[in-house]
Amino acid sequence: MPALSQSITFTINTVTSTSITYPNTGTTALTYSSDRIKGDGYFGNADGLHTVQTKITEFVGKIAIQGTLATEPIESDWFNVRLDDGTGNFTTVTNYTSVTSIVSCFNFTGNIVWVRANVSNWTQGTVNSIQINH
Repeated sequence: MPALSQSITFTINTVTSTSITYPNTGTTALTYSSDRIKGDGYFGNADGLHTVQTKITEFVGKIAIQGTLATEPIESDWFNVRLDDGTGNFTTVTNYTSVTSIVSCFNFTGNIVWVRANVSNWTQGTVNSIQINH
């Protein structure tokens, strides 16, 4: 992605990273939301076009990109955005089952003020990176 891309970060137990790996000692499905980053609507841009790239390894779980129109959002302000994979298929949650390694790209349009990633039902593998460009 171009130099204007931003990496989405996760802060877990006071450690901030662009990559998160399911703990080997884990036995339950985990859910994490990333830190928020400024979306197109934050800057007042009119087109609202965002591109997201996810890179995962041996990942089992779900990844959703969430947005909010609130300037100071609370948890209930977040919603899953509708992603377009470029082939006419749309989804709000991408469900990965035993994926070895993949890079996925999606677009969405909306004057979203803040954007974050939500990883849920996560039982295995690594989220290597999630990047966004707008």
